[in-house]
Amino acid sequence: MKKTLFLCLTMLLGFTGLASAQKLSPLGIWTNEEKKATFEIYQSGDKLFGKIVSLTIPNDPATGKPKLDTQNPDPKLRNRPRLGLVFMKNFEKDSENKWDDGTIYNPEDGKTYSCYMKVLNANTMEVKGYIGFSLIGKSQTWTRVK
Repeated sequence: MKKTLFLCLTMLLGFTGLASAQKLSPLGIWTNEEKKATFEIYQSGDKLFGKIVSLTIPNDPATGKPKLDTQNPDPKLRNRPRLGLVFMKNFEKDSENKWDDGTIYNPEDGKTYSCYMKVLNANTMEVKGYIGFSLIGKSQTWTRVK
């Protein structure tokens, strides 16, 4: 009897843990540590992408016009607005709470980096951009907005 009860409790806890692990999804609206913007992580096909959905300061203080992608290395793209910009691309699921092999574009310096996203809990996610190996790079903790 005790063995059966123990087995049932173990299975119940295992299923509860599995259910909570499956809820660790990066899909939704997030903000970065500086809170300069909010980003939507969304799925297209079997890959994840991210776009800028709001900016704390949406307009360029010098011109009063919406901020543009002025630092882009491609001159043809320098007139596109930052708002709505898809800046995270092609993330593939690596493990239960990690998406890897994507890229992240920084419109403030015009550079693109390799990147991974790792959901730490329901409301926080580590986002790391790097060149070459993920051991060297910059991490940020993003907070879920919704």
